[in-house]
Amino acid sequence: MQLVFLLSSVLPLTISVSNAFTTSNVNNKAYKTYSTTSSLSMSESSSTDDRRSFIHQASVTAAGLTTFTTAMTSGLNPEPAEAASKMWRQIPLPFEETLYDIDFDSPQHGYIVGSRGSFAETTDGGNTWAARSFSNLDAEEEVTYRFTVSSFKDGEGWVLGRPSLMLHTKDEGKTWERIPLSPKLPGEPTSIIGLGPNKAEMTTSSGAVYTTDNAGRNWKAQVKETIDATLNRISSSGVSGASYFTGAIVNQQRDDQGSYIAVASRGNFFLTWKPGQDFWIPHNRGTPRRIQNMGFVEGDIDKGLWMTLNGGKLLVSPASADLSSDDLEFQEANIKTGGYGITDVAWRNKSEVWAVGGSNTMYVSYDAGKSFSFDKSANAIPGNLYNVKFFKEFDNAGWALGSNGLLLKYVG
Repeated sequence: MQLVFLLSSVLPLTISVSNAFTTSNVNNKAYKTYSTTSSLSMSESSSTDDRRSFIHQASVTAAGLTTFTTAMTSGLNPEPAEAASKMWRQIPLPFEETLYDIDFDSPQHGYIVGSRGSFAETTDGGNTWAARSFSNLDAEEEVTYRFTVSSFKDGEGWVLGRPSLMLHTKDEGKTWERIPLSPKLPGEPTSIIGLGPNKAEMTTSSGAVYTTDNAGRNWKAQVKETIDATLNRISSSGVSGASYFTGAIVNQQRDDQGSYIAVASRGNFFLTWKPGQDFWIPHNRGTPRRIQNMGFVEGDIDKGLWMTLNGGKLLVSPASADLSSDDLEFQEANIKTGGYGITDVAWRNKSEVWAVGGSNTMYVSYDAGKSFSFDKSANAIPGNLYNVKFFKEFDNAGWALGSNGLLLKYVG
């Protein structure tokens, strides 16, 4: 028998004050967090302070760094660097940990987060970065955290970490509040975005989408059931081929209007959700190759989707695709990766598109993603690139993040 749980029944009706969520209104799916938050203050890491010995106050050097490209490459080489452009500049960082996210709340002020408690701040547009640490957080505890997501807007910021951790600031990062998370939360928090004063939207690894308008003390569910419940319902419906939709979700991406896309951990299907829809909609991948990652054309689900496959393939869908269909049409881009996997893709504008991947490979397109050429900006640096972002609100400033503390700034 297949069991289907509605999202409103995932969290208990009543729990003790020490827990983060209780249900105050089942019909409206509102969940409350009590004021059991703890305050944290942030300080600049000192070179004489041994509490975070993994932080180096000198510039990052590439020599001697160990790379891990076995899963990212097929052992081939990409397009020769001699015929390539070089449009990114490496920015020194005070640590050599893997970077996961970067965000700005003004053209000059921003934060970058990464593994082993890595946390750095800039006040000059990202040209220089200073390591930050929580002065009243135990050193051994801090180094165990992997800060994965940061979101800042008008001086207010949100940060997620693993093991499950949510931090919130209202004063540009001078002080931080630790938001309690209930063990009854469906899945682990996977993303958060600040939407305004005390407002944010959070997703979990089970496909739950929550919003808050009081700094995380109350959360309201936006989806009626988790992804697991949706897949169980489809698989038990008797629909031909429904058993294809099985597995767990490993990542979710949000577009600028609040729509989401999620990829199965086995890379055999993906799902989409738009605000106002009750459930996630699963879709076939339409290819025998495994999906590596997915996202949105120009940050808008209505302008199309992009999909990367193992073996270094990149596909792009046309605009206004029928998202109610099981199968979506994709067109393969002309990109010569030599087998290196593509980890992320971002549109700088309508025509200029960037893709990054294993062995720090970078590619640029000037025809809206139809064809790409190689960029040698990081060709001589060991490691892998995992994330590329452009900030439209700040003159399209661009950043690429990777392993070994690699941060690249777009210089055009």
